[in-house]
Amino acid sequence: MNFNRTREHALEIFKEALETVNPKRCLFEHITLNGNILGVDSREYDLKKYRSIFVIAFGKAASAMGEAIEELLGDQITDGIIISNSSPNFTFSKLKFRLSSHPIPDERSLAAATEVLKLLEKTGEMDLVIFLISGGGSALLAMPAPGLSLEDKRKATEMLLISGVDTHGLNSVRKHISQIKGGGLLKKALPSQVITLILSDVIGDRLDVIASGPTVPDATTFEDAWRVIEALRLEHRIPPQVVVHLEEGRRGKIPETLKEEEFDSNKVQTVIIGSNFKSLVAAEKKANHLGYNTLLLSSQMKGEAREVAKLMASIAFDIERFNIPVKKPACLIFGGETTVTVTGNGKGGRNSETALAFSMEIMGHDIVGLFCGTDGIDGPTDAAGAICNGKTRERAREINLSARERLAQNDSYTFFEKLGDLIKTGATGTNVMDIGLVILE
Repeated sequence: MNFNRTREHALEIFKEALETVNPKRCLFEHITLNGNILGVDSREYDLKKYRSIFVIAFGKAASAMGEAIEELLGDQITDGIIISNSSPNFTFSKLKFRLSSHPIPDERSLAAATEVLKLLEKTGEMDLVIFLISGGGSALLAMPAPGLSLEDKRKATEMLLISGVDTHGLNSVRKHISQIKGGGLLKKALPSQVITLILSDVIGDRLDVIASGPTVPDATTFEDAWRVIEALRLEHRIPPQVVVHLEEGRRGKIPETLKEEEFDSNKVQTVIIGSNFKSLVAAEKKANHLGYNTLLLSSQMKGEAREVAKLMASIAFDIERFNIPVKKPACLIFGGETTVTVTGNGKGGRNSETALAFSMEIMGHDIVGLFCGTDGIDGPTDAAGAICNGKTRERAREINLSARERLAQNDSYTFFEKLGDLIKTGATGTNVMDIGLVILE
């Protein structure tokens, strides 16, 4: 196996996957302007009917999405705001940019949310509001419910997480202690005409989960949220202000989150313009073009990074030995978002940890693995992820670098940094979870 050639192929495939979910490219695939007619998928909007057009973008891809909408609508935009965690390398002409915090919300997140809510106060029935939402939006735009502080909200979330809450339970509580989540922004924007364009960073592309569903109705209730608290026995462990707030909500003293029957569905259009699956399909096409027999396994891979690495290695070994479930030369493609249980004090992220665990499994085999985050940021590092092959562990041993020790310390970044096998793209401006490639020739 020519590892250098295969490595280049893996990088080419990953690059193609990234380019396909470029936010501007995704937006222009779903939205057009012909004279005064704005087309969004199958729906059309006569812009002459609207008094004003407002744009609100938040998330890791907000700058690129905002740039695209400015390019399309130009001076027809009345006002708007872009909120992201990194400053763009260009200047907006009609929209204001605000730098906010991710992954932990802070005072900048509150300030940004306050500005968004003030902007929505200007909107009315004769206006058009366009939301551009991408991953990270939940932290970048934070506004606790009246009577609660950001610290109350943070502590309640932390207690839920360490108590083993599932995603559904966590979201039901978070939505009911926020003014923005669970349709909060949509409630503020109505009765304007509302369009939401979303770049999904959530497994299964669930609209009510992406950025905690700020512009879609919420099916959960205060009662549901309280049942989660009770089931986990957190009544006396979360901040008392949160308990009081949820109890008042159960008694009907606080309005519920927005429900589907409360508004005219014709006033709202929500479109997912980019997703992990879309990037994987592009990777599949590129791999086919390079001569590989491809197998797109899943866009919903999750679980402990080390276990996912073992699973992928076991499939690769069957291809190597039996040419099943696909014949060599082969490229396995998958996406999703793994997790890492941190027990060490090293540096790394879920993708580089997957790569390290995978390299241990495939030692001595003619296999290459690439594991990267599409946002270019793997955990608290400056790398997107890492690439490895059957000789990675041997090369590490030659410089007295132990894969087993580094994995035990969750120090995958250092391991691959010393080998020169980190993949550094810089912030990509997009975010559709992670991509994994396994190649055999």
